[in-house]
Amino acid sequence: MIRVGFGTDLHKLQEGRTFFLGGIEIECTKGEAAHSDGDVLLHAICDALLGAAAMGDIGTYFPPEDAIWKDADSKELLKTVWHDIKEKGWSLCNMDCVVETEIPKIKPHRQKIIESIANILNVESEQIFVKAKTNEGCDSVGKTDAIKAYCTCLVMKE
Repeated sequence: MIRVGFGTDLHKLQEGRTFFLGGIEIECTKGEAAHSDGDVLLHAICDALLGAAAMGDIGTYFPPEDAIWKDADSKELLKTVWHDIKEKGWSLCNMDCVVETEIPKIKPHRQKIIESIANILNVESEQIFVKAKTNEGCDSVGKTDAIKAYCTCLVMKE
């Protein structure tokens, strides 16, 4: 059985917060405003994987109204989700991600982000790809007020 999953996440950017993307910290003048550490890419990946396995969504797994998830490390959230998905017999074929942001520039960090995600999921880095797009000054992303991520994945069960 083969299934496709799709996930997305959006967070406001604000000064005074640390910027995380794909499980790594990147120097930036702003960081994600969120209940957890705000890593939009890992959140989109969680939703894509959970959707592909028909196992819910990140908000069901880690309700934002629950104080236990305050400032949670998104790497640990993804590890928990992936563990549960693998327990159901699913494996990852590949994952393709897009990050919409004006700041910071993602390309210099891309390989490190890919390797971080692969490490979290314990898969080969060739199974993961991440690309970035700007919004050319349009909308909240283009005005550096927000960041958005998308992920699509292909999973299979023998």
